[in-house]
Amino acid sequence: MEDNNLRSIFQMIVRRFGFLNEQCCEDCCGNDISLIQSQILYEISRQDAPSMQEVAGALGVDITTFSRQVKTLVERDLVKKTPHPNDNRVNLLSLTSKGNMTEQKINDEMNKYLNQVLSNLTDFERETVIRSMDLLDKALKKTVNNCCSPK
Repeated sequence: MEDNNLRSIFQMIVRRFGFLNEQCCEDCCGNDISLIQSQILYEISRQDAPSMQEVAGALGVDITTFSRQVKTLVERDLVKKTPHPNDNRVNLLSLTSKGNMTEQKINDEMNKYLNQVLSNLTDFERETVIRSMDLLDKALKKTVNNCCSPK
């Protein structure tokens, strides 16, 4: 496969998935959650009391932009910020009960839609796609810091 075509396919999948995620957030939970806010809720839900820096790093978002988004989520009673017990300069994040419910609704809608997409495939194709995405994720984890660096 030609390199430009490979990049094109990957870009389209990422774009479509981002658009799907954005639509889901606006439609499913009635909370008018932006794409980045949805991603923040997801990251907080999968970690145990992460720091703001940990979540911002996982999302690849600068801390200033991230702080503004977290402030909005705190004001909307979706996220709780707690000072670290050993270092008041560090804030730990957790989901409130409303935040957990919102994250679960988004998760359910995304899973429903992804299952709908995958239902267009045979069992073998579906398993192949899922296995391939897992392999791609593992490969990306190994090389993420090498993108666009001189060879």
